Amino acid sequence: MDIENLVKMANQIGQFFEAEPDRKQAEQDIASHIKRFWDPRMRKAIVAYSEESGTELNEIVNAAIKEHRGLLV
Repeated sequence: MDIENLVKMANQIGQFFEAEPDRKQAEQDIASHIKRFWDPRMRKAIVAYSEESGTELNEIVNAAIKEHRGLLV
């Protein structure tokens, strides 16, 4: 898995859900989307990246991954 592509895709998901006025709901929706549509290897890689640094992830995406880690791994 190319982490750069995963980060780019995660950030695109985040941009879509950022319009949600309820921040916690947006984070839940981001995590749910990743859970539904990403392969387990992809989810594991993005969670690991978020835990290591997550510097290239949008803030809302990084927060969603950290908050809903249990859903994603």
